[in-house]
Amino acid sequence: MNRAFNPPGVAAPAGAYSHGVEVPAGARLLFVAGQVGTNPDGSVPPDVGAQTDRVFENIKAILAGAGMAMADVVKLNALLVSPEHLAAFREARNRHLGPCRPASTLAIISALASPAFLVEVEVIAAKSP
Repeated sequence: MNRAFNPPGVAAPAGAYSHGVEVPAGARLLFVAGQVGTNPDGSVPPDVGAQTDRVFENIKAILAGAGMAMADVVKLNALLVSPEHLAAFREARNRHLGPCRPASTLAIISALASPAFLVEVEVIAAKSP
């Protein structure tokens, strides 16, 4: 079982994440490439909330393909192209994470691979044998 760490002496996490996550020896690791909000038909929703929902649906499908779920995510890196997107991103992210609290990084950057993309998320998942 993966174990979250939020030790005393470090300010409590400011959101839906943990400061550290320990993965037990022998766990299977899955590294998921950065996912953007592209639907299966190739279309891209126009707003960050819908794109974030699609991002997490893509991640869930990849995890499921490996016999994993969101509960197995231990690290999440998110990229947004505008600080104005933070609230919508966090709302969608929290809905998809549920009680999962991976170690997380969030950065605001100038652009992603296409001007249509407003958010990109990559994860690392670990599942104990």
